[in-house]
Amino acid sequence: MLALTLTADLTGVTNLQPLDTAEEPYFYTFKVQCTSCRETHPNWVSISRFESTDISGSKGEANFVWRCKACKRESTASIKDAPQTYTHSSPPTRQTIIEFDCRGLEFTEFQANGEWMARGLETPTKFTAIDLAEGEWYDFDEKSGEEVSVKDVKWEIRRA
Repeated sequence: MLALTLTADLTGVTNLQPLDTAEEPYFYTFKVQCTSCRETHPNWVSISRFESTDISGSKGEANFVWRCKACKRESTASIKDAPQTYTHSSPPTRQTIIEFDCRGLEFTEFQANGEWMARGLETPTKFTAIDLAEGEWYDFDEKSGEEVSVKDVKWEIRRA
């Protein structure tokens, strides 16, 4: 099991999470490495929890099935549950966003492509279309009259 964790400095917002619904799935984008021969795939790969692929020679399915070009071993990854929200804390703490059951592969890097959402810390304001690709996001909460932000974004892939 691997977990994608986030540490970020939230100002004026909480409950940060990827927009990940059946109608608008989030594609988690990673660099992947074979645990058998340690070869790293040269391209980024994307995984959605709403898409499944058959595992060859098995009746099972996984969200991601990959055959290593170097050693020809087939590996799989499945997303365990819906993503968890990242809540405001001071100082910022590492929190798990999503967990993966990986067999024969490891994710080594994460790219935050896609939309995220959050809500105001002390207001009911909903923020959508949050882009964390650059590692920070700024907006203005009309209800509180204050700037809101997500800064110092740090992703880590850890054993769960």
